[in-house]
Amino acid sequence: MSEQVTEGVLLTGANGHLGRLVIRALAHGPDAAPVRAVVRSERAAKSLEDLPQPERRDVRIVDYRDRAGLEEAARGCGTAIHLVGILKQTRINRYEDAHERPAEALSVACAEAGVSRIVHTSILGADPASCNGCLASRGRTDEILLASPVSTVILRVPMVLGPGDPATDALRRQATSGRTSLVRGGATLEQPIAAADVVAALLAATRPAVTGDTVVELGGPESLTHRALVERTAAILGADVRLGSTPLFAARAFAWLAETLFADPPLTRDMLGVLEQDDTIDPEPARAMLGIELTPLDAALRTAFQEPSAGEREGVPLARKEPSAGEREGEPLANKEPEP
Repeated sequence: MSEQVTEGVLLTGANGHLGRLVIRALAHGPDAAPVRAVVRSERAAKSLEDLPQPERRDVRIVDYRDRAGLEEAARGCGTAIHLVGILKQTRINRYEDAHERPAEALSVACAEAGVSRIVHTSILGADPASCNGCLASRGRTDEILLASPVSTVILRVPMVLGPGDPATDALRRQATSGRTSLVRGGATLEQPIAAADVVAALLAATRPAVTGDTVVELGGPESLTHRALVERTAAILGADVRLGSTPLFAARAFAWLAETLFADPPLTRDMLGVLEQDDTIDPEPARAMLGIELTPLDAALRTAFQEPSAGEREGVPLARKEPSAGEREGEPLANKEPEP
């Protein structure tokens, strides 16, 4: 594909679960558009080869902090969808390098390249004043992009449920383990959202009808405790699970010890803080502004675990929302992971 892409989409983090599903959605239907997919390595680039319509996709290998490289990649694109971010900081993968520095480079690059809109995925609770390192970094990143001369929409979301993603897989393990212990007994409030709904929101946010330079907070239609979410998952999967409780101080102590002993710890205190924050928002204003529909929680869980409903198991066709291209292809997504 040549550099003269007209009104194409610059997609950073294209090889991630969300990125792959966005590519599938942009390959078909009313949102179809050429994609300039930006990844960081040759291996990541090769991982996109199985996706549809490669002739409409231009894959570039660029460091997300490389302003000049991003500017070259952005030329000819009308919109940028920025899907870069981490939940866990390690000794070699710092929040600043994963969040703020790429945002600074992208802001300048898009302005120089003539991109008209940036859409960025953030997380609920992002706040530069937060005591949590991840949430503070995410908040600073949001501010960097909102200060850009390019019109920007920040989409903050909670846990995302999609087939095969880490959040869904962790939830499955908890629900099918027979017995598992949850931090504070699973008292944290979750508001998981279907992967297809996040993709629909991202694409809607690229349209001029959605006001720019704004923060949109979107969650699923139902907020419930993590314990209740595990129990709902177990019921859908036909599993029996006994749930215990791990005190928060014990989880924090484990996270501190893991940070001390390992370069890439399985759990950090900042990560635990994000996982233990309550997600409970009214999604209706954002849903109405974006003009999308939200998938009910049980339907989102069945899709994520690729489980039929009771009626479908009995051979009774049920009415359901028409799936997106990504859902039809069964592409996994990931975002905020549930508690370990």
